[in-house]
Parts: sequence; C-alpha cells; structure tokens
Amino acid sequence: MGAVELLNDSSSLYTEDYVGNVDLSDMGLVQTLRKALTSVKTGDSDLYHQIVEIMNRDMKEFHADPDAVAQLETVLKALSGSVSCIDIAHHSKLLSALFGMKLWDYRPNVMDALVNLVISLAISSGKYLDSCLNMLICNFLPPHWVIRNLSNPRVLNKKIEVLSRVHAALLKISILVPLTPSRLMPMLSQNMPKIYKKDHLIVVYVENLLKLENSSIGRVGGSMILDVVVERLRDLDLEIGWDDIPQDDSSRGMFDMELEDAVEGTINEGDELPARPLNQYKSGGSIASELLDKLMVIAFEHLESCQNDGRLDQVFENLFKSFENFILDTYKSKFSQFLMFYACSLDPENCGVKFASKLVDIFLFNKMSAVDYLASFLARGKFLPVSFVANMLKRLIDECVGYCRTCNDDIRPEVHPIFFSGCQAIMYVLCFRMKSILDVPRLWSQLTPLESILMHKLDPLRVCLPSVVAEFLKQAKAGGLFIVSDSFIFDNRLESELSSAFGGVNRLDTFFPFDPCLLKSSNSFISPNFIYWSMVKATYDEDEEDEYDAEVIVNGDEDSDEGEEGDIDYAMNKMSITPKHSFKNQMEKDRLLRMPSRIRPSTSPESL
Repeated sequence: MGAVELLNDSSSLYTEDYVGNVDLSDMGLVQTLRKALTSVKTGDSDLYHQIVEIMNRDMKEFHADPDAVAQLETVLKALSGSVSCIDIAHHSKLLSALFGMKLWDYRPNVMDALVNLVISLAISSGKYLDSCLNMLICNFLPPHWVIRNLSNPRVLNKKIEVLSRVHAALLKISILVPLTPSRLMPMLSQNMPKIYKKDHLIVVYVENLLKLENSSIGRVGGSMILDVVVERLRDLDLEIGWDDIPQDDSSRGMFDMELEDAVEGTINEGDELPARPLNQYKSGGSIASELLDKLMVIAFEHLESCQNDGRLDQVFENLFKSFENFILDTYKSKFSQFLMFYACSLDPENCGVKFASKLVDIFLFNKMSAVDYLASFLARGKFLPVSFVANMLKRLIDECVGYCRTCNDDIRPEVHPIFFSGCQAIMYVLCFRMKSILDVPRLWSQLTPLESILMHKLDPLRVCLPSVVAEFLKQAKAGGLFIVSDSFIFDNRLESELSSAFGGVNRLDTFFPFDPCLLKSSNSFISPNFIYWSMVKATYDEDEEDEYDAEVIVNGDEDSDEGEEGDIDYAMNKMSITPKHSFKNQMEKDRLLRMPSRIRPSTSPESL
C-alpha cells in the first residue's frame, strides 16, 4: 500500500491516551506519518508537503468533497499519534496550518480529531503549550455568520458543539499540565475584543470567560478572569456619556425624572423603575449600552449560579478586588458598579456586610470615593437591615467626631476633604433612612454625636452638597433628630466662597454611584432589592413641606440682608460643587433660594 493510499485510508482508530500509548488498527499509517515528518530533515519532503496541503485545503473545496473530509480526519488522527516527531524548526508550515484551523469550519468528527491533536501536542512538550492554548481561545470568538444568526437553532447548536469541545480541551490540558492556568490568563486578556469593536463578539467571549471561572481553571485563575471581565464592563460603561442622553430640559436631573415616573403609578416594592430609552443615545452610545446591558445580565446570572453552587463568598472576594482595581476610582462609572450591588443582594448577611465594611476601611485610608459608594449603598440597598445601616453610620460618626477633636485651626475646606465627604455621606444616608432609624430609640441614640459634628467650626453644612443638606435639615427638624434642637440652626444653607477650593474638575463629592440603573434588562435584577426615592417615608408630611422651608442664611450669617440682591448673587455664584447660576429674573432667584426638598441627583449631566 502506497503512502497516498494510506492517507486515504480512514480505518485507523485513536484512543484518548494523550501520553503516547496509542492503539491504532493500522500502525502502518502512523509509521508513514512519522517517516514523512522525520524525512524532512534529510530533504525528502514530498509526503510532508502533501500532509500540509491537506490541512490547508480551501474551505469551499473541502466542504464540496466528502473524501476530503475523511482524508483530513485521518491525517489529524494519525498526527495525534506522531506528535513526538513534530519539530518546531522543521515543521513550521504544518504547525502554522494546524494553529490556523478553526473548529467552526468543520463537522463534529473532524472537530474531535482536531481537538485531540491539539491536546496531544500541548502535553507533549512545553514549547507548544502557549500556541495550543491560544488556538483554543481564539475559538471563543465565533465567525460573524454565527453572530448574525444565533436565533437560528442550527447555528445555536453549532455554537454549543464548538464551545463545549474548547472548554473540555482546556480542562484536560490544565489537568495534565498544572501551569496551564497561569499561561492562560494573559491570553484571555489579549484576545478580549477591543472596545471599538462594539459587536456581540464581546458577549460570547465574556460568556466563555465566566464559564471558565466556574471551572477548575477558575479555582486557580478566577481573580484574573474577573479582572478581564470587569475591566471590559468598565470600558463600555465609560463609552456611555450622560451628555449623549437627549434632554428636554438640561436642568432636570434623573432624580426628578424618577419622581415624575412615579406620578402615573406609584412605584411599589419590587416594581421596575421606568427607564429612559437608551436606544436614543448618540455617538455609538446605543451600541455600547446594549452590549453592556447584555453583559451585566450574563454577569448577574453567573453570580446566581455561584450562589447556587455555594461559592459566592469566594467569588465575591475576587469580584471586590476587581471592583477596587477598575471601578472604585473611575469617575462617572454609571452601571458596572451594580455587579457589587447585586452580589450583595444575593447574600446580604455575608457579602453585603463585607462590602460595607471594606468600604469603610478604605475610606479611613483617605479614599473619598469609598464613602460615596458606602453612602449610596446604605441608602439604596433594600436588603440591608436598618440596624446594620445605623451601625455603619455610627462608625462614620465616630470617625468624624475623632477628626473634630484633632482638627487644627485651619478651616479651609481643601484641607479637610475626607471629613466633609464623610459628613455628606452621613446626611445622604439619613435622607433615605432617618425615619426608620428614629423609630428605634436604641438606634437613634447612636446618632446623637452628629449634632456636635455639624456644629463644629469646620461647618460642614456650608461645604456639602446644598440639596443633600436641605433635605437632611428638613427631615431632622421634622423628626426631632437633635435633642438640643434650640442650638441647632435649621436652614437651607448655601455654599460659601470657602467651598470653591474643595471642588474641582475631578471631584467625587457629588457622586452617588447607586442611583437608579437605566439599563432595562439589568434593572430587572436590581429593582426588587432597590430603594427608590418614591418609596422613602420622610419624617415630614409632603403636604406640609412648606412648613419646614427655612430662611436662607448666606455664609452662616443670620444678620445678612436678604434684600441685597447683589450680595445674594455673589454668594450663589460662588457655589462650586453644584453648577453655577446667575439671577436673570426674579423667578429664577426665587427658585434657587427656595431649595427643593428633593436630593439633587448625582448622575445628572450638570452634576457630573
């Protein structure tokens, strides 16, 4: 029997002993392949070139010729028994042809033969490991005809056939070559579709990454896998700008819209908040928002799976590291942070407590963004018991009290940003939680030191966000928060010129990261465990709200002359944390002087 006839003979059998103990029914075929590989060194390469030609055959010709399919399967099986003869110096064309093959192009029997060859080669020598792993990972990215037709059952079945084989191969290699996970992680990051390629390749790729995270490979490299996923979510998040959202009135913020959406029908517990249509984003924002929404849902479902498998605690630790590395200090992140929120909602007693505690610890190491996340989390997490919220507030209050004791005579706001951000966080949380805390005397007593903080010479009421201060003071007065209320000036203070130094282009002091999520599918996971402003029971009656509108004191000076328009204009124009306004008419002046009892949204275009 000649060499070509041997190659056309598809009767050889191959077992899954990848170390080399291969039982072939026709050992002559393997012998011929081995001879073809070794003869290249002596210059006899005719049969070797035939093998390479079979592997490089044009796909159209290949699919039109059933014999070509059988021939390729036979060659791949025979090569699996001959990997010890493959030499990187003499068989570069064969290796190039092998690593360029895509499982998506072949039928199941050829896919199996190809995967077995890759596994055999990967474990035969460390010098081929990286190339084999990279070849398998590249199959995480389907061709575009697959992406365009995923609704077709046959195409969906093809996706399952390919990806199940890729994952099985990676797991087999990782078992036989323990260093596989460490070699695999950099490749996963390098092969992640780039941000400017805003198509659904990213969705399929992330699905595969999270499937790996849930495997034995994830037990070793899960933290690095989550890093890759979270970084891409963050990048897509940043592609979506609030400036891309059409606004009928640029002065209206998202918080106002939240209240307006509740007018037609009250938002009850578990209701989904009507979100603005993200398909109206400009500059590619609709594509980014659609992809991010899909990815967030995939990530949420992965977290649910981890909870069901009893491994959410481990995944949460890795997820928090990714959050700290990629999201915590990212200015204007809008949606990706909800991964943490949802993980906490799945296990409040464990993950929720850990998240809040970790944020407090980070804040105490002088990172302002941590307290913004803490405040928003405590305010919005419906799954957090009021006793836990009060305990967290007590930690913040105790730290602020300690700060006041050691404060020097320098009262410039820019010298005390951590203190002011802590004060604002406390007031923001109380805007949402004050009534429920005041209903429990034991919890109420934990807040008593707050009065001394707010009355301190640093005067945080002048520096913190006026809309937060206004709502806090209304509720504090109505609820009798402070025992020595006569000594406390209940007014809607405005920022003075001193606060201008505390602001800045990159400030995070007005950032409340867990404001309502506007991604429709993602929000369906979040909303059942989310506190919307319409759900909040304030200490005052909305119908009697005007009763608590207090006199505006500029710069804390009770003797200031409110009739002097110039003085008021000057003070208002010195506001730095919120946008500056000018008094063009009396109605505008009245609107600003009468500070609304609604918290100004942190995610409105102007506040960002």
